[in-house]
Amino acid sequence: MLNRFATLAAICIAIPVGTAPVALADPPPPDPAVQPVGVPGPPIDTGAVPSAAPGTLTTPDGWTLNVVGSNETQLPVAPLTTAISSREYLISGTFTGTITGGGKTKLTGGTMEAGEQIGCGIISDETEINPGASITPGLGALGAPSFSAGISLQGKVYLKPGTVTTVALDKKSFKGTSTRITLTGVRVKTDQCAGQSFIRSYATLTSSTDNTDDVITYLGVTKSV
Repeated sequence: MLNRFATLAAICIAIPVGTAPVALADPPPPDPAVQPVGVPGPPIDTGAVPSAAPGTLTTPDGWTLNVVGSNETQLPVAPLTTAISSREYLISGTFTGTITGGGKTKLTGGTMEAGEQIGCGIISDETEINPGASITPGLGALGAPSFSAGISLQGKVYLKPGTVTTVALDKKSFKGTSTRITLTGVRVKTDQCAGQSFIRSYATLTSSTDNTDDVITYLGVTKSV
């Protein structure tokens, strides 16, 4: 009998005792508003745009005209008028014109004009406001006459297909075979634009002799805003 109790006690002692696992809390996610030290923020928009291929012309007299743009920026800014139909940009860029070759005529100089072309998809042409008033007679609860009055305003905006506005920013007359125009922080504005707008630079080089003019234009990359 004693041996049976001892065997039972030994069996009970041999049964393993399981332990519940300790739950560990996950670390909280990092705050997205907190930037780690040393991590740069988003780049600042300077309005930089790539320059297009140069405008090149070989004249019948044997001269080669070349006009090119570089370091161009077109930064959209809030219009000073605060009108939703106005578009304004800060413009910078350098435009260079050269005349090379061994032409058979004598050059007398020339001119170069630089500026921006702004296109607008839809133009807000005219706005019409029509006021109105009404008086409605009626009978009250006790049969007494009553009147009600109302005032209304109806507005109409007439739209028409978009146009392209050419804004000349500078024109330079020169002697010799080269010229340059540099624009820095020039503000350009257009109004009555009710749709998406587009902008590109241009520079027109004119080479002159006593009897001829030869003209070539550089057109920059079109930027949509």
